[in-house]
Amino acid sequence: MTESARTPRSPALELAARVLRTEAAAVEGLVARLDGRFEQAVALLAGCRGRVVVTGIGKSGLICRKIAATLASTGTPAFFLHPAEALHGDLGVVTADDVVVALSYGGETPEVVRLVEIVKRLGARLIGMTGAPRSTLAQVADVHLDCAVDEEACPLNLAPTASTTAALALGDALAMVLATEKGFRADDFAHRHPGGSLGKRLMRVEQLMHTGDSMPRVDEETPLRDVIYEMSRKGLGMTCVTDRDGTLVGLVTDGDLRRLMMRDEDISGRTAREIMSRGPVTISGDLLAVAALQVMETRRITSVPVIDAANQPRGVLHIHDLWQTELF
Repeated sequence: MTESARTPRSPALELAARVLRTEAAAVEGLVARLDGRFEQAVALLAGCRGRVVVTGIGKSGLICRKIAATLASTGTPAFFLHPAEALHGDLGVVTADDVVVALSYGGETPEVVRLVEIVKRLGARLIGMTGAPRSTLAQVADVHLDCAVDEEACPLNLAPTASTTAALALGDALAMVLATEKGFRADDFAHRHPGGSLGKRLMRVEQLMHTGDSMPRVDEETPLRDVIYEMSRKGLGMTCVTDRDGTLVGLVTDGDLRRLMMRDEDISGRTAREIMSRGPVTISGDLLAVAALQVMETRRITSVPVIDAANQPRGVLHIHDLWQTELF
């Protein structure tokens, strides 16, 4: 279908499309400007012995809050400092060991310029993010990152739109490269996000598994009648089978019982060892819930023993236990 044959868009949709294209182009334009200065900024942040202080005012200040939050959640101690508040007493939070990231698109915001002058005297290092390489902020910064855009997405080319999007993306790039260089892992992320649905997704198996008396377990010589009683009492559709030393040697599942009854009319006198499945799938207690779910889905099982380094069962994880993590 040709362009002329398409149904014309409304003016609102046309403007929305233009805004999105303009902002996407602004972010794409940053790629060609990635150079040694970006690497220097990462090195400054990686070597920071104090904290990263992110500062800006107005719309830039809102972007600074997000950059600081992203840094903090990915392993770099960081916080937002309002430049006007800093000049009225809050500057005491900045030390010579800190790295200050200052954002001002024009690079001449009075409160920001005044603040960074004092920051430099304190001995803290400074990363400036501007769209004006010849501005005051760009000139006094130890490292300057250019986040200039060709135009704002605002129809009047006035409201900060494409420029704030570009600055946010550049801040995200800094944070992600920094986290990677620091070896930040999913485990570290989990420690920093204990609440909400994300925290639930990052819970470990040991926080969800059935332990103690709620864990189904029998030894190899347990009569079949008692095996069935243990499985019924614990309600997980299976039971672990251990030897004299407490080592896991197999599982008895509902499926094992059904297959036994279909195969043999007389099942009296059988023991757990005779009917169990050997070499079961197992997981460790420090595995993340999301990884455990992947194991269970791949192997098509609903319960899995959780073992320690000595191959002794410490718990059982059931698929129902993962429902509370909002993984489904």
